[in-house]
Amino acid sequence: MILTFCVVVQSERLDKFLADQLALSRTQAGRLIADKRVTARGKPLRASAVLERGTEVTVELPDEAPPRTYTPHHASLNFVYEDEHVAVLDKPAGLVVHPGPGHWNDTLVNVLVGRGTELSSGSTEGRPGIVHRLDRDTSGLLIVAKSDLAHRRLAGAIERRAVKRVYAAVVWGHLRKHVVDIEAPIARNPKDRKRMTVAEGGRHATTHAAVVARFAHADLLRVRLGTGRTHQIRVHLAHVGCPIVGDREYTFGGSRRVTPSARTEAERLETLAPRQLLHAAALSFTHPVTGVTLALTSEWPDDLRPALAEAAGDANLLAQPNPLQYLGFFASDD
Repeated sequence: MILTFCVVVQSERLDKFLADQLALSRTQAGRLIADKRVTARGKPLRASAVLERGTEVTVELPDEAPPRTYTPHHASLNFVYEDEHVAVLDKPAGLVVHPGPGHWNDTLVNVLVGRGTELSSGSTEGRPGIVHRLDRDTSGLLIVAKSDLAHRRLAGAIERRAVKRVYAAVVWGHLRKHVVDIEAPIARNPKDRKRMTVAEGGRHATTHAAVVARFAHADLLRVRLGTGRTHQIRVHLAHVGCPIVGDREYTFGGSRRVTPSARTEAERLETLAPRQLLHAAALSFTHPVTGVTLALTSEWPDDLRPALAEAAGDANLLAQPNPLQYLGFFASDD
């Protein structure tokens, strides 16, 4: 199918113009442009091209591909909010978000399909409904889009930094100040493509961290994302010398970083950490259809509770039904 549009707004970028005209995400529009399917006067255009008023833009749409099928997978999920447009779930640790090498049939997408949840087509093939991600071993709040309209608007809100994502993290050592803004580019580690690293020429990334509670050998932090790069929080906290307790990829010494006189206590904490002590604890955004503000929270997960109690040196945390609230995590708004 070939479509032709006339630009009526002066000086508008091609990718934005195309996304608006065809009701696409910027990613989908960019794919059409990269495939040289968007032309003016017979010549392919770049995504960054600025269109003048009166320019005629021709788009050659590819033949519609057959819908991809996903093997249903069944697992228990806890939804903290759901309507016909969006759902917010409390993702358990150990669950991969979308299909990929090594996990084609046992991901969150497969579970949602098995549940019969309506999902948006997604902005990337193989990721229906997925607006943002959490690492496999990171638990907590995750938004799922049920319609393409909701997906486009949520993706735009994330791009504009209008979705507030806050994490609870227990890190080795102590942050040098109560509040620290970490701004450092992130790229693939050239020695291990499965890991990320801070590197010149990487993608811009910002993380905001604040101390909620200071323990003997660790801090409980309230971490807010400024950008959403792969492994961002884990890489940035390790970069400033406070890696997340229990992180097997970015800990850089773990308990061995602690002074020898306190090594036994640190090793006990490390033993009690079944995974990285990182949890997506708070999420707030404007509903993409109704415009209502949603502010949702998730308490510290049970599997990480013994490690938190050990880090705090407070056995009472094991009996507390809401340990993050008990420690004042949700009262902070840094």
